[in-house]
Amino acid sequence: MSWFGVVPLKKFPAPVLRPMAPFLAAAAVIAYGVNAAQNAMMNGEEFRNDPRNPNRRAGH
Repeated sequence: MSWFGVVPLKKFPAPVLRPMAPFLAAAAVIAYGVNAAQNAMMNGEEFRNDPRNPNRRAGH
């Protein structure tokens, strides 16, 4: 289907996922590491009772 003579979604047989696989895997590893570091910092001694901490124990 053309729209004013332009085909918007033309099939292009280029490999996309296979060349990007190492970068997607690296992004997943980095996201896991950042998540683990954030959780460790939130449960650390310095920020355990901070009122901004969502994991703060109620009543302390």
